[in-house]
Amino acid sequence: MKMPRWGLAALAAVIIAVLAYPLLFPQESGQELTFSEFRAEVEAGNVESLEYNNNNGDISGELTGDRGEFTTTGPVPLSDADRELIDANTEARFDTPEPSLLMSLLPTFLLIGIFVAFFIWMSRRAQGQMGGIMSIGRSKAKTYSTERPGTTFADVAGYPGVKQEVTEVIDFLKTPQKFSEIGARIPKGILLVGPPGTGKTLIARAVAGEAGVPFLSVSGSDFMEMFVGVGASRVRDLFDSARKMGRAIIFIDEIDSIGRKRGAGLGGGHDEREQTLNQMLNEMDGFEPTEGIVMIAATNRPDILDSALLRPGRFDRQVVVPLPGLEDRRQILDVHVRHKRMSPDVDLDVVARGTPGMSGADLANLVNEAALFAVRAGDDAIHKQHFEAARDRILMGQKRDTLALSDEEKEAIAYHEGGHAVCAAVLPHADPVHKVTIIPSGMALGVTHQLPLAERHLYRQDYIEDSLVVRMGGRVAEEIIYGVASTGANNDLVGATELARKMVREWGMSQRVGPMAWGSQGQVFLGEDLMHTRDYSDDTARVIDEEVERILREQETRCREVLSENRAGLDLVAQALLEHETIDGDEVVRLIAVGAGRITDDGSGHSAEARDIVERTRAEATAAAATD
Repeated sequence: MKMPRWGLAALAAVIIAVLAYPLLFPQESGQELTFSEFRAEVEAGNVESLEYNNNNGDISGELTGDRGEFTTTGPVPLSDADRELIDANTEARFDTPEPSLLMSLLPTFLLIGIFVAFFIWMSRRAQGQMGGIMSIGRSKAKTYSTERPGTTFADVAGYPGVKQEVTEVIDFLKTPQKFSEIGARIPKGILLVGPPGTGKTLIARAVAGEAGVPFLSVSGSDFMEMFVGVGASRVRDLFDSARKMGRAIIFIDEIDSIGRKRGAGLGGGHDEREQTLNQMLNEMDGFEPTEGIVMIAATNRPDILDSALLRPGRFDRQVVVPLPGLEDRRQILDVHVRHKRMSPDVDLDVVARGTPGMSGADLANLVNEAALFAVRAGDDAIHKQHFEAARDRILMGQKRDTLALSDEEKEAIAYHEGGHAVCAAVLPHADPVHKVTIIPSGMALGVTHQLPLAERHLYRQDYIEDSLVVRMGGRVAEEIIYGVASTGANNDLVGATELARKMVREWGMSQRVGPMAWGSQGQVFLGEDLMHTRDYSDDTARVIDEEVERILREQETRCREVLSENRAGLDLVAQALLEHETIDGDEVVRLIAVGAGRITDDGSGHSAEARDIVERTRAEATAAAATD
């Protein structure tokens, strides 16, 4: 039986203690006398016998009568007088003891032991490093078998189509005979594709929790190392580990880090990355079968993956995990508020409608931000205003209360945001105004927030044109009021120009250019697009520029007409912003109606009546546009 390491250490400690104890704690016997007292006792004849140590001068002996033993220390060596005195009055023995062999070698043994222990420690450390180098080709995948991830489909809100796709994989892993009897073959690989934060990794964890089979999780970057051939070795070890388990799921997160197109040059031509990809292609659908092993991978860049990786037999099925729709966002919010203390005034349907384009991660952050605002305010529950503040914090940025603005700048910002708000409230195809503020937030000095009435998946040309008018509203309002523009419209112009260019180049919304589309320039990090040149002539480029300019100038003219017709409403909205700093969409609609003379401003705030009037105006404008 091999003694454990702690047993050897304990035995060595006991031996050292036994040997060192007599040296550190010598036993004392009898009374202790000074040397003067000892001499007096000798002269009086009270010392029956004694023993003198010639090495250290220790004297021990026995007194006469019943006085017992004594000890003392004398000089080394004794003087002739003292020696004669002792010889004349008592029986003395002068001894020169030799140290034992063990005690003489003990210091040497201790020194040798220290050196041996040091060399053993260095040797084991070197072996550990060599073991790490020797095992560098092993897979870094985390295996979940007896303790699988506790995530299930109950924790994944929405996405019924995605769940249906991956449920087939779960059924195959649980009951493979059901598929083999009919001759069906389960997909060997499922690629989850979608924007960041949509829950691709969460879905993979839910598959592991539902399937009840070993689950190996690894990131794409775990295959790459500074040594040549490590990535391919780790791929082999990963699949070997999965084969030993029988049926298993391999999940690779961010597979685009190793699955980029081969031979693309910049960003994709790394030899080590290509060898790793080649080994993965061979393991997934090579000479050796991998029955019972299902690979799930996630990426938000499917366009840069190698075509051999996406072919049937490897990643047979691509499952798109898009940004959640309105109903999906509502269900996701239900999951995230499950353990939160919510106030009855919170309407999650309104919150879901006001968060278009947010991913599941964004919604989780929204709920957490609302909870933080509630704690900061000292409330015992999350209220409606906390969700409003959280959404403003995410969409508009942190409020900059310390930014000092002059009265002239505040007025200019109020008219600028008022121009956006009036155009958004009046135009028939623009999204309604939800809130307008001139409180600096993030990088903006003011924000006009529009809230769509319904989820949009297709954008018509009239909607885009009205969006351009809304973007122009701030700059045009400043020109109408002050007769000069300012730098505050920089972001508005950038967004409007990009939108107009897409109308001409990509969406075929120019009669002069016609039904032709030229996509945007390729991504620089793709080597095959590094030397990409435009696929149209200089004359066509000039026509595109002229059409972009025409569209922007036409919408600027429309914007000027809208604001000129609603000049009184623009003044009222700007005054309200200067007074309150933040107003909601209903107040904007009411002020526009008051300025147009459709209702009287008695201070009661007939926002519903004003909204009906503006809605009728929008409907009339839409009908007139259709007639034209």
